[in-house]
Amino acid sequence: MQILKHVMDDVIKRNPNEPEFHQAVEEVLLSLEPVAAKHPEWVKDKIFDKIVEPERQIIFRVPWIDDKGEEHINRGFRVQFNSAIGPYKGGLRFHPSVNIGIVKFLGFEQIFKNSLTGLPIGGGKGGSDFDPKGKSDGEIKRFCQSFMLELNRHIGENTDVPAGDIGVGGREIGYLYGMYKKINNEFTGVLTGKGLGWGGSLARKEATGYGLCYFMNEALKAKGKSFKGANVVISGSGNVAIYANQKATELGAKVVAMSDSNGYIYDSNGINLSTIRKIKEVERKRISEYVKYHPNATYTEGFRGIWNVKCDVALPCATQNEIDENSAKTLIANGCYAVGEGANMPSTMDAVNLFINNKIIFGPAKAANAGGVATSALEMAQNSMRYSWTFEEVDSKLQEIMKNIYEKCSSTASEYGFEDNLVIGANIAGFIKVAEAMYAQGI
Repeated sequence: MQILKHVMDDVIKRNPNEPEFHQAVEEVLLSLEPVAAKHPEWVKDKIFDKIVEPERQIIFRVPWIDDKGEEHINRGFRVQFNSAIGPYKGGLRFHPSVNIGIVKFLGFEQIFKNSLTGLPIGGGKGGSDFDPKGKSDGEIKRFCQSFMLELNRHIGENTDVPAGDIGVGGREIGYLYGMYKKINNEFTGVLTGKGLGWGGSLARKEATGYGLCYFMNEALKAKGKSFKGANVVISGSGNVAIYANQKATELGAKVVAMSDSNGYIYDSNGINLSTIRKIKEVERKRISEYVKYHPNATYTEGFRGIWNVKCDVALPCATQNEIDENSAKTLIANGCYAVGEGANMPSTMDAVNLFINNKIIFGPAKAANAGGVATSALEMAQNSMRYSWTFEEVDSKLQEIMKNIYEKCSSTASEYGFEDNLVIGANIAGFIKVAEAMYAQGI
């Protein structure tokens, strides 16, 4: 890094103890060196310096009372990163690991992901260090209501439109939306991921997992390969992983392993998705329960071990940095030829470099998992029209968006002399649209 080294140095200096944010920024800036060389006016006007600084960072106290009457205090976050091309858009994450650095890394990634969709949405992210695991419905409701009591001051259908993420599903969105509506006395599209009966979109819950497979299907086709007959390993067992499993299977693949934060299961016959959904969506139990229903399957403690399972295609759909350099080496040695990121930044930079250098078909998160936010934007459009599209209509639009994202990443990579490097293609294509808007607006 030469032209933009001062930007990276400044990020580290001004944002100490935020390694995930540093990692996300460095990965993007490395890709943008040729853009900086081509656009000295953007360097002069400090567009690169501005895009790494959030427009607004909000941290607030969230007090809530448990079922025993004891009061707890959590911390809430919302980072409104960039609104050059549209209102802030990005999920809310409820997990003990959440801190300002995590939220900033996610919000920064969201800028480029949202730009790649071609839809008018800016980048933002939020959440809390609240842990929903083991909490009753009443406790989660009271927490969500307290969280929205503050968050509502900072969001709106034309300002900032949050959605779900880890720990925030349909139940949580319902409680959050109900509180927002009560406070503001208005029925608007201020949150996405809503229930179908009150402003939600068909195909939204499927969108990230489906979109991942639509993107990877284009990437595989470009190299004369496909999902048909491929053995697939999918980390995670939440919403993204479940629907990635469903779509990969529909496209002819066999998914042989899935995981949660405790460990992973392997089933040589192919993972039974109905069982996974029963365990995770109905019973809300650990994935180890799977072997009780399928005795021929095996369960192994330690979620990283899933990358030791031999596969053709790997779809990391759990959390950030789950594939490190050693895991990447193992995947490559075992004959894996494609990796598609369903989670946000699930591969370390060392792992990504290994995949690129070994000619692995690699779909970076900001492109490959953009289907969720793309369909959230479609939900916003339906809310504005007071109208609902059919599942088939939304799914068709999603397929077209993911195909366009792949083509945009591929053609941009080629234009800048980085043939087949979808990481650089995604970063540059996502950045240019936002940078042009910032420059034109004098931001």
